[in-house]
Amino acid sequence: MTAADARRLQVRVTGIVQGVGFRPFVHALATAHGLGGFVGNDDTGVVAEIEGRADGVDAFLDALRRRPPALAVIESVTTAALTPRGERAFVIGESAVTGHRDALVSSDTAPCDDCLAELADPADRRYRYPFVNCTHCGPRFTIVRDVPYDRATTTMAGFAMCAACAAEYHDPADRRFHAQPTCCPACGPTLRLGGLGGDAALCRAAVLLGDGAVLAVKGLGGYHLAARADDEAAVARLRAGKHREEKAFAVMAAGLEAARRLVVVDDAAAAVLGSRRRPITLLRRRPGAPVAAAVAPGNRDLGVMLPYTPLHHLLAAELGEPFVLTSGNLSDEPIATDDADALARLGPLVDGFLTHDRPIHVRTEDSVVRLHRGAELPVRRARGYAPEPVPLGFPVERPVLGLGAEVKSTVCLARGRRAFLSPHLGDLTNPEALRSFRHMTGHLARLFAVEPAVLAHDLHPEYLSTKAALGWAEERDDVELVGVQHHHAHVASCLAEHGRTPDDGPVLGVAFDGTGLGTDGTIWGGELLLADLAGFERIGHLAPVPLPGGAAAVREPWRMVVAYLPDIPDLAVRERHARRWDAVASLVRSGTGSPATSSVGRLFDAVAALLGVRDTVTYEGQAAIELEQRVDVAERGAYPVEVSGGVLSGADLVRAAAEDLHAGVDIGRIAARFHRGLADATVRAVVAAAGEHGVRTAALSGGVFVNEVLLERVRAGLEAAGMEVLVPSRVPCNDGGISLGQVAVAAARDVAGSS
Repeated sequence: MTAADARRLQVRVTGIVQGVGFRPFVHALATAHGLGGFVGNDDTGVVAEIEGRADGVDAFLDALRRRPPALAVIESVTTAALTPRGERAFVIGESAVTGHRDALVSSDTAPCDDCLAELADPADRRYRYPFVNCTHCGPRFTIVRDVPYDRATTTMAGFAMCAACAAEYHDPADRRFHAQPTCCPACGPTLRLGGLGGDAALCRAAVLLGDGAVLAVKGLGGYHLAARADDEAAVARLRAGKHREEKAFAVMAAGLEAARRLVVVDDAAAAVLGSRRRPITLLRRRPGAPVAAAVAPGNRDLGVMLPYTPLHHLLAAELGEPFVLTSGNLSDEPIATDDADALARLGPLVDGFLTHDRPIHVRTEDSVVRLHRGAELPVRRARGYAPEPVPLGFPVERPVLGLGAEVKSTVCLARGRRAFLSPHLGDLTNPEALRSFRHMTGHLARLFAVEPAVLAHDLHPEYLSTKAALGWAEERDDVELVGVQHHHAHVASCLAEHGRTPDDGPVLGVAFDGTGLGTDGTIWGGELLLADLAGFERIGHLAPVPLPGGAAAVREPWRMVVAYLPDIPDLAVRERHARRWDAVASLVRSGTGSPATSSVGRLFDAVAALLGVRDTVTYEGQAAIELEQRVDVAERGAYPVEVSGGVLSGADLVRAAAEDLHAGVDIGRIAARFHRGLADATVRAVVAAAGEHGVRTAALSGGVFVNEVLLERVRAGLEAAGMEVLVPSRVPCNDGGISLGQVAVAAARDVAGSS
C-alpha cells in the first residue's frame, strides 16, 4: 500500500460505549480489516484513529455501526480526516481526560452465556465463583465512582488482579480484555456467611433457606431478604420483621421453566424475564402455584424475576426451589447497602448474612414492570435500566435538575439531548430515603460533570423535594427555580419519552393519579389537559368531591364512600363503620378538614371500600390494585357516566356500583363494569375535546394507568376513534417519572424564552 492509497480518520463514538467491550471490539475489527492506529476511552466516549486502505476503512465503519457489542448503545459516530502516518499496528491506548465529560455509564447487566458456562464447568478456574463477569455482563452503575470507566474509578479498585486475570485483561483476543470488574477466586471478592467463606458459605445458605431460615443476601445494589417461597412460616416471619403487612413480595425462580410453574409466561413475558435487565415482572399466578399465601396476599398476580447475578444462579440451583427476594429494609426505608448499616438494621430480622467484600457505591433497587400489549409498562425503574439516558427530542439549552415528587422519588439531570433518570429512591419522608436523594443528586452531577443551572420542582410547597430546591437556590444565586404542576409533569414525561419537541403542537393529556396540587389550590388527580411541553390548559377533570379528613382518607378508603354517598343506606360498608360514619359525613357536609379533590385514585378507593375489597390500606395504591384483581374479564357491561363540559361524574359510577351490590350482583362483575364505565367516559371526554380543539394525539400518564385493564380499554377506545395514543414504555407513568417531566417542561420553557 502506497501513501497515496492510505486514509486516516479520527472516529469518535458516543453513547453507552464504555464498560461494554467496545475498545476490544474496535481492536478486533480494525485488525480484521488490516488497519493501523489506536482506540481509547475519554470523557465523551470512545475515540479511535484508523489508517489503511480506503475499502478497509469503509468496511470498518460499516461494521462499527451495524454490529456493535451486545451491551453497546451507539448514539453517534463522527469522523474527521487526518494525515496518514504509515501506522500498521493497532493498539488500545490509555484513557484520556479532556475536561469535558460526556461518557455514558452502562447499567448493571445479568451474566452472559459464556460466564454462566464457566460458572458450571468444574474444569474452569471460575467454577462456582459468584463474581464471574466479563465485558459483556456484570456490575456497572452500582460500582462506578467516576468516569472514564476504568478499574481505578470503581469499587473494584481495592482488588489487585492476579497474574492470570491480568493476562486475560491485557489479551486483545480474550473476552475479558479491558473488562474492569474482572476477577477470580484468587484475587476478587469473597463470599461470607458467619465463619464460612466461598462455596461453603453458599451451600450453608441454601441449607438454611431450605430449613425455613430468613437470610440477608448482599446483591448488586443493596441487601435483600430471602426466604423459601413455599414456606408459609418463613414468609410470614419475614413479613412481620419488615413491618410490611400486605404488599406483595417478589419471587426469584431459577429459570423460565421454574417461572412457568408459578405464573403464566407467554413469549413477550419470556423475553422480558430473560432479558439482560432481569426486572421483576408482574404476571398472572397459576392456580396451585407452590407459593405461600403470605407472599402476595389478595393478589392474583405474582412478581417474578430470574437470577441476575452469578450468586443468584448458584443459590437458586443449590436450593432447588423458588425463593422470596425482597428489598433489605424495613417498610418504606431505602434498601441497605453499607455492611455495618445492614447488620444494624437487618440483624433482628434474619438468621444469617450471606455477604461479600465488594463495596456498593450506588444504592439501586430491583426494577418492576408490567406488560401491556407485549411491551414493558414500567412500575419502578432502577437496576438494569438506570442510568441509561432517555433521549430527548430537542437539545437542553441549560443543564436542568428535576427533583421529582415526594413518594416514588427519582431525580433527573438533563443536558444536551439526554435526560439521566436516577434509580427509584423511595419515600422522601423517610430520613434514609432523603439522604439517598441528596447523595444521588450529587453523584449524577459528578458522574456527568454537570452543574445544574435550573432546578425544576413540584408546586407543592411541603414536598421535601420542593424544599430541597428552595434550599439549594438560597445557597446559589446563579440557579433558577422553575415550578412545574404535578399533572403537567406526568403528561410531559410521556411526551419527552416519545421525543416531542417544544415546536410540536399540543396533545390531550390524560393524567390520572392519587393526588397532586393543582394551580387552583385544590387536590387534582383526574385531569384532562390540553398540553405541550411548555404549558397546559385544564379542559376537563373528574368532578371534585371532599377528601374527608385529608390524608386520613388516603389511609382509610371507606371515607371516600362517605364523600361520594354520605347518605347511603343499608350497605355493609356503613355497618362496618357505623360508629364513625356520621362524624365523617359531617365533615363532608361542612367541608371541615375536607379539601376538594378530583382524584381518580380516590374514586377507586371508594369503589374498593364499597365492595368490601379494602377499607384501609397499608401501602400506596393498595385498594386500586386489589380492585383491579377482582375484575371479571368476561363481563361486557359498563356503568353509564355523565360527561358534561369535560367534567366526568364519578358519583355516577359509585351509585351504580352500590345499586348492583344491593341487588346481589357479583363483585367481579361490578368491578368490571366500574372499570369499563370509567374508561368509556374518559374516551368520550377526550374525543369530544379532540374535536373541539383540533387535536388528534392523546398522552396517558399518572399512576392509575399502571392499571392494565383501564389502560387497555382507554387506549383501544381512543385508537378506534382514530387518535394516536402515547403510552409510557421506558419511564414509569407513576411519580417515578415526574422528575423527567419537570426537566422537559423547564427545558422547553427555556427554549421558548430564548426564541
